[in-house]
Amino acid sequence: MSGPASESSAQRGQQPIRVMVVDDHEVVRRGLRSYFDELDDVDLVGEACDGVAAMEQVRMLADRQQLPDVVLIDLVMRRMDGLATIRAIKQDHPSIEVLVVTSFSETQRIQSALAAGAAGYVLKDADVDEIHRAVVAARRGEVHLDPMVTRKLSRSPADAGSGFVALTLREREILVLIGRGQSNRHIAATLGVAERTVAMHVTNIFTKLHVVSRTQAALWAVREGLVQVEEE
Repeated sequence: MSGPASESSAQRGQQPIRVMVVDDHEVVRRGLRSYFDELDDVDLVGEACDGVAAMEQVRMLADRQQLPDVVLIDLVMRRMDGLATIRAIKQDHPSIEVLVVTSFSETQRIQSALAAGAAGYVLKDADVDEIHRAVVAARRGEVHLDPMVTRKLSRSPADAGSGFVALTLREREILVLIGRGQSNRHIAATLGVAERTVAMHVTNIFTKLHVVSRTQAALWAVREGLVQVEEE
């Protein structure tokens, strides 16, 4: 098994990323558990086999003030599926980032997950280091999509209408950086402005493009050709 994909939290002097895994297959949970146990920048704080169990664990962790930073979740599960669970988590705890890790790559499923509030989408056949990078990106507030998912969505029709025309030059600049996966903090550093100023622009971009997340905004930028998709 390959090692960590980035510098450890201990080396950076940061707390490990608190992660919870929600999947109805024990073998998947066991595999991720074994991988995360080898990393010192990830702390697995919970596991669940479906959405109902996941919400019970989230409530328990909230009572202990130990909420996960990132929840990894499959889409197809019994009792309460991934989409409903994503919506419930984001409604109750907006600070938790949700990363979809699934076998399904249909465009409609991907779009539905992102619309529900998922911060990223990775396929289960991805290398484990890719999942680690996605977890790190989600914790930083960055967008991370499986390359195949990005290519597939970049070919789907955009539905933002004339929103781009309404964007200011600064908003267009920030949209491109969002499309490249940068967080508000990194955008602020790149442009030499305050992070709260970037946050204000991002809110305006969402409103004008009729999107509800930076992931959707990033995909809009890709579809419109503002950000190029790298082919493998």
